[in-house]
Amino acid sequence: MIELKNVSFQYENADSANSLKDISLKIADGEMILLCGESGCGKSTLTRLLNGLIPNFYAGRLSGSVCIDGKQVEGQPLYETAQKVGSVFQNPRSQFFNVDTNSELAFACENMGMPEAEIEQRMDHTVEGFGIQKLMNRSLFELSGGEKQKIACASVSVSSPEVIVLDEPSSNLDVFAINDLRRILQDWKSQGKTVIIAEHRLYYLRELADRAVYLKGGRISRILSGGELNALSGNKLAEMGLRPLTLDGLAQTRKREEDDGQTVCIRDLAFAYEGRTPFLSIEQLSVPKSSCIAVIGHNGAGKTTFSRCLCGLEKRCNGAIQDGALHLRRGKRLKHCYMVMQDVNHQLFCESVLDEVLLSMEEEDRGKAEQILSALDLSSLRDVHPMALSGGQKQRVAIACAVASQRDYILFDEPTSGLDLRHMKEVASHMDELRNKGKTLFVVSHDPQFILTCCSYVVHMERGRVEAQYPMDAEGQSRLRNFFACSVRQSV
Repeated sequence: MIELKNVSFQYENADSANSLKDISLKIADGEMILLCGESGCGKSTLTRLLNGLIPNFYAGRLSGSVCIDGKQVEGQPLYETAQKVGSVFQNPRSQFFNVDTNSELAFACENMGMPEAEIEQRMDHTVEGFGIQKLMNRSLFELSGGEKQKIACASVSVSSPEVIVLDEPSSNLDVFAINDLRRILQDWKSQGKTVIIAEHRLYYLRELADRAVYLKGGRISRILSGGELNALSGNKLAEMGLRPLTLDGLAQTRKREEDDGQTVCIRDLAFAYEGRTPFLSIEQLSVPKSSCIAVIGHNGAGKTTFSRCLCGLEKRCNGAIQDGALHLRRGKRLKHCYMVMQDVNHQLFCESVLDEVLLSMEEEDRGKAEQILSALDLSSLRDVHPMALSGGQKQRVAIACAVASQRDYILFDEPTSGLDLRHMKEVASHMDELRNKGKTLFVVSHDPQFILTCCSYVVHMERGRVEAQYPMDAEGQSRLRNFFACSVRQSV
């Protein structure tokens, strides 16, 4: 039994963003609980209370009590809580302690002092149950985002905790990896584990969650049974700021603009990791200029590598962008391109949100920076340190910096990871504004709703090559929906 009694928490040196206010909640053994609500409502903070990261790692003002099986989490060492509560974070890299997959799976059990024979037995059982034989004896640095998330889940499962807490586990996964994640959750549920999952993507949890706790402004606004959640209409979900419960029927939300025939041509983009065979190979790719281009494909298809090479971040990749008379090789591409990375923690440097936006401008314009922050619902966070923000808020700060940069080519790697419905639509609106200003946008995304909202062209990549490309006309929309829906139908 998990019980929170009148819990309030506010991070140290931060305003009320992401804080919790007077939370009281009971979770029975074996329940699967969905934590949902808009970005910044307190979902991640609640998970950190349950796994002991608050107050052991995150400092702040805490009142009330959090009890698991009658013991107060805030009153015991973190290592004791970890024996009972396992955690899977939004970014699995932040929870890895080793460099290879085998060592990562064994790590928690070794820390608990289990005998070697028992650890090996647990690992063998977990590897077979998760079907990750091909991921063993591998470097963690070589894995795709979906593969890393599988290792993160397996490393938690091998120590067999009674409670498992997950924070936005699907944010960077393709539909097939999300399907695998659903199977893992089903397996944990069948074992009687208590599972608490904070999530914006709801469709893969349909008919799986026992209850949904809807948070708003740091408070519990509503608790729904699984049946009540599944019965919510699309309009009601949108009113609550929640994503849809099904991908069926997703439609493009704006009319596709006709392009004027101008194209941007990408030539001879090739990349290979040191000592390996070529991983990325694109001889020629022509896309409409001043458009928003979705780059889709499975985890590990080469989409992020393509983005890094295109904007000039990979020194071993040359190639060129031909845009009319403009010919851009790697060195020049660095000055004409801006990239919002999948892990935005790598590109946030300043002491405040406002300073981050000002840093991205060629010439500082405080008034313009304030307008950009306002449009992305960040004005109240202008003076907050970026590292004190939620994952979704950090994502919006990085996007604000991209808007402020005014570069000709802007690349977004999973820009809606951690974003709720309202903020996803705000980001889509900014994509439209940038495109109308003549910018060419490349959007790597596993989010079909976002792609249908703002993209007008699709490039489908697999195995480091372009497998297909097509405009987002009626036929293109159908192809896109089929790509995203094929494995989802298998999982529900």
